[in-house]
Amino acid sequence: MRAKDRVAGWGYGAAWSAVKLLPERAAYKLFDLIADRLWARRGGPVRQLEKNLRRVLGPEVSERRLREVSRLGMRSALRTYCEQFRAPVWDRARVMDSVDFPAEDVVRLKEAMDSGRGVVIALGHSGNYDHAGMWLVHFAGEGFTTVAEHLKQESVGEKFLNYRRSLGMEVLPHDGGPSVFGTLARRLRAGKTVCLVADRDLSASGARVTMFGEAARIAAGPAALAVQTGAVLLPAQLWYPGYGRMAVKVLPEIPVPAEGTRAEKIAVMCQQLADAYAEGIAAHPQDWHMLQKFFLADLDPARAPKAKPEPDSDSEPGSERVSAEEGS
Repeated sequence: MRAKDRVAGWGYGAAWSAVKLLPERAAYKLFDLIADRLWARRGGPVRQLEKNLRRVLGPEVSERRLREVSRLGMRSALRTYCEQFRAPVWDRARVMDSVDFPAEDVVRLKEAMDSGRGVVIALGHSGNYDHAGMWLVHFAGEGFTTVAEHLKQESVGEKFLNYRRSLGMEVLPHDGGPSVFGTLARRLRAGKTVCLVADRDLSASGARVTMFGEAARIAAGPAALAVQTGAVLLPAQLWYPGYGRMAVKVLPEIPVPAEGTRAEKIAVMCQQLADAYAEGIAAHPQDWHMLQKFFLADLDPARAPKAKPEPDSDSEPGSERVSAEEGS
């Protein structure tokens, strides 16, 4: 293990040990200060966040408004880290009482879980995935299956994997190949729940969609799993209504189209997922933690965005990237 990796692992381990000992308000204040420092430096991730937010807020947004939202966005992103470090000491009451979940959405979720078809919950990089995941584990009385990105610093990645497993999640490696899709499909056929962060996939297998009037690619995995297994596909939106709280909205099921090829069905469902993501992002832009390139125009400025998804007619079952949560 390289020295840099050891230092990073030690740093994250120290944070997990120390941050949970701080009073809650002090911990949030500390991470706000860190976020403000990063925001003021306006490094590459902050500039990219502002490029992404400009699409959400509209081309006429003032520079002042854009900077205000990006500052809140950095605070929101760092708040997620703060809560990850503190989550191991949260008890069931703390988790359940701190999540705002409309009663009708709870009913929708429960009916899907009771259907026996299996449930795919598809989320974006908004809010706190782990906070919502802890709520789901307590609500369902059992864990769920997810996929995690392989981090460059292995010691940090292993800590994140162990952390999520300790919360009740079965975590599969993102680089596990077709076997990951197969494992997820088996869980769904057994009536279990799969949660996937799927609002970004810049690989060739990503489904091309339109968001905020521009072309982007999202992971096809959630839709492909629903087509393959008959599972219920539920889009979900997360955001922060305040410090220490998480809000969740579960949208109605995205059904598998009755007509079309497998690839065409997946393309239609992916656009519906993209619309659901966009709705949540537009309502709470400050909680979209997209500090990476997202829109295809940012990857290749000479490429004109297309208005419709481009289904990959050559894709085979199991070839889709299923998506991953990057530990942020």
